[in-house]
Amino acid sequence: MKDPKHVSLKDLAEELGVSVSTVSRALKDSPEIGNEMRERVKKLARERNYRPNPFAMSLLKNTPRIIGIIVPDIVTHFYSSIISGISDVARSNHYSVIITSSYEQYELEKQCVEDLVNIRVEGIIACISQETTNYAHFEALNSQHVPVVFFDRICLRNSCSCVVADNVESGRIATEHFLQNGSKRVGFIGGANHLDIVKQRKHGYLEALRQYHIPIEKELVVCEKMTYEEGREATRKLLALPEPPDAILAMNDTLAFSAMKEIKKQGLRIPQDIALIGYTDELHSNFVEPALTAMTHQTYEMGTSACTLLLQHLQKEQKPRQVIIPTHLVVRESSIKK
Repeated sequence: MKDPKHVSLKDLAEELGVSVSTVSRALKDSPEIGNEMRERVKKLARERNYRPNPFAMSLLKNTPRIIGIIVPDIVTHFYSSIISGISDVARSNHYSVIITSSYEQYELEKQCVEDLVNIRVEGIIACISQETTNYAHFEALNSQHVPVVFFDRICLRNSCSCVVADNVESGRIATEHFLQNGSKRVGFIGGANHLDIVKQRKHGYLEALRQYHIPIEKELVVCEKMTYEEGREATRKLLALPEPPDAILAMNDTLAFSAMKEIKKQGLRIPQDIALIGYTDELHSNFVEPALTAMTHQTYEMGTSACTLLLQHLQKEQKPRQVIIPTHLVVRESSIKK
């Protein structure tokens, strides 16, 4: 007998000296199996701590009920909250989920897609990596009849449904907040320019500057990768300008926290010398000093919306849809000059 944690129908059948199908029918209380055999099977299953494998069972029936999820990482509250929303909707509709991570790498993202297709998921919900500029691995899913819904960082918007935050409007609101609370020169730290989410938030930032008749200065915009070290370097570039910004809007909280670190290292005060706003509003935004003002996402709702869209595609053919989830500005200490 194998490790009890991994007992299979075959293990039970071999110990009882009967067929796998007999064990399977007995566990389902099939009238084809006598009472005595049913009790023997159930008793042994309890003793061996047998647990049915829903994935294996669905594959045997040729009716898989599995949804695949691809995220850039699984450690942040942002993605874990979205996954919770997806999982709750999936579970209530009798689907299981498999979570994979690209770790922000294009090649790993392609492998995630391949792995999910190989285990015969019915559909995929994905947020693309920062490296991804070629979308062929997602386009190929159409010919394999595997629908895909994107969230947050999206692509193929003309052929696939997606769920996004109100990126343009949120960028405009955050920038306007700076300008209404004592800041005059606002810098922007973003991610790679090929990402749709970066373009939109930057567009909102620029719209606010135009609305307030403030000249647009290219040197105040630094867009590289969304990593902690790149955020530190971007902040150093901005602070080294002959006329450095007195406020910084960061694309996400990783960049905001890295900017905060660099600002303090250079002996500057937040918000008196440089005001700061981040995005996504990770849980520790409340616990840094000063507390970080942030554009807050309704992450759980993003997850439930993405899964609902995917289930709609699985039930019937329909045109791609875009769902926009509103964000809201949570004002804390880091953004208002005193």
